[in-house]
Amino acid sequence: MSEDKKKWYQDPDGVTKVVALVLLLLLLLCMHLFAGDVVHKAGRLAVSGNVKALAEYLRSFGPWAIFISFFIDVLINAGSIFPSIFLSTANGLIFGLPLGIAVSWLAETTGVVLSFLLMRFFFRNTAEKLIRKADRLQDIDKASEKNGIIWMTFARALPYFPSGILTAVGALSRMSTRDYIIANLIGKFPSTALEVVIGHDVVHFRESMVRLTVLIIVVAVVFYIGKKKLFKN
Repeated sequence: MSEDKKKWYQDPDGVTKVVALVLLLLLLLCMHLFAGDVVHKAGRLAVSGNVKALAEYLRSFGPWAIFISFFIDVLINAGSIFPSIFLSTANGLIFGLPLGIAVSWLAETTGVVLSFLLMRFFFRNTAEKLIRKADRLQDIDKASEKNGIIWMTFARALPYFPSGILTAVGALSRMSTRDYIIANLIGKFPSTALEVVIGHDVVHFRESMVRLTVLIIVVAVVFYIGKKKLFKN
């Protein structure tokens, strides 16, 4: 039987992916059964924009608030569907700016790394087959192996940039896992810190008007320059 006509269960790579998918679904089922209410309510508040209600809900867990916030933040970033800006803001309100920034930074980095690993595991082989058919894509793919860490670090440093796009690009490229983790640890810190501080200052607008104004101007300038550099022809 030719390689192209193999059934999925005759391909070790296909079997491994099916087993991994089943285990992932079982993990999600266990999460739903044992922590479904907390995850659902915290997640719903985290994407609703109701920062004050989210902060009060997380505070109700006392010492466990930091762990629950971290876990929800990881899930949001691993899913790469909803922005985590509202949860970052809540972290700044609950834990104060230094700790709120640290929690958000580490959680967001953990989430995008998990998303990267899942995407690469399930889709990189398919991407390689498509890349082989186009010389231009092969050139870009080879460049990502050498310069991907610089590009990813710079892109992650841009606040409010769509996270899912960067994760998908990194996962489908030749960029090494080590370089991706390093790039996100470095790049995520300034962007997350700005998001936490700006969100905190928007809630406490009267007390933080000057700092908020300066930060918004800085973000606008950095974002404008960053987009031009990132997408220049």
